[in-house]
Amino acid sequence: MTAPASPTTVRGETLLDVNHVVKHFPITQGVLFQKRTGAVKAVDGVSFQLRRGETLGIVGESGCGKSTLARLLMRLEKPTAGRATLAGQDLFAASGGELRRIRRNMQMVMQDPYTSLNPRMTVGDIIGEPFEIHPEAAPKGSRQRRVQELLDVVGLNPEHINRYPHQFSGGQRQRIGIARALALRPEVIVCDEPVSALDVSIQAQVINLLEELQDELGLSYIFIAHDLSVVRHISDRIAVMYLGRIVEIGTEDEIYDRATHPYTQALLSAAPVPDPDAREHRNIIRLTGDVPSPADPPSGCHFRTRCWKAQEICATQDPQAVLRAADPHPSACHFAELRPGG
Repeated sequence: MTAPASPTTVRGETLLDVNHVVKHFPITQGVLFQKRTGAVKAVDGVSFQLRRGETLGIVGESGCGKSTLARLLMRLEKPTAGRATLAGQDLFAASGGELRRIRRNMQMVMQDPYTSLNPRMTVGDIIGEPFEIHPEAAPKGSRQRRVQELLDVVGLNPEHINRYPHQFSGGQRQRIGIARALALRPEVIVCDEPVSALDVSIQAQVINLLEELQDELGLSYIFIAHDLSVVRHISDRIAVMYLGRIVEIGTEDEIYDRATHPYTQALLSAAPVPDPDAREHRNIIRLTGDVPSPADPPSGCHFRTRCWKAQEICATQDPQAVLRAADPHPSACHFAELRPGG
């Protein structure tokens, strides 16, 4: 299978550029005459860049806006504000045929392999469906061969092309979903918690497959998950989300070994540790209070109501994820610093 990226492209150049993306879902009252009374701020000003050949992991608690961000990038939702460009093309301004062409270059792997595949379609029809929408990607006479090639690429038997999804295990179904995402030879794949519904042993197989495909095909991933160990294994850089915003972003070592945002430090302190001796001596940060509602987030820093460092400035000034003197990487905290003692 031919790599989508040109051999002359430079690994590390910006492929996807996301700037201040916002998605607010309106809250309304009334039946006939609906009146807007507020908004759920699911994504509230997210900015990041994805480089060619890179995996950007996005982590955070349930409800922080990770999946909504994925749907925005795939244009399954319309943004309230902001801009995103893929290889220089404006994702949010495109429509019709132009949007269809851009979508060829960005595909998605869904979270649940049990519900993301149509049970009434054969595997061949599922993987070949993108060719019906984009016939220029594969002439009709070669589609069955291309589907069989894709099955082989993801480690499935090409002879199983006429089987149905229920005849496969969960891990095999997710491989089918990956094959479908690869069909149009995209440069970017958005993985929305692609292994969270799988057994741990199968998770490792799927993660290894994604890494092999990235090396072979020059793919770039946005990898969304809540499992910190999985994200660390596959990601080059990690963005930490809280209540619709990215609060810290950096390389794997910067986030896991030198985190400076209080929320990131709390997440890492609560992550399971396999070493019993390390578990006994670790200093767990226990956050107080509940996660605020995205319909009524706190003023200033959204994390301040649960933060042990919060001061008056946190309620009046919204901290931006920028480099500060005491911070080795962008962190949206007025008092960002390394945690004493790790």
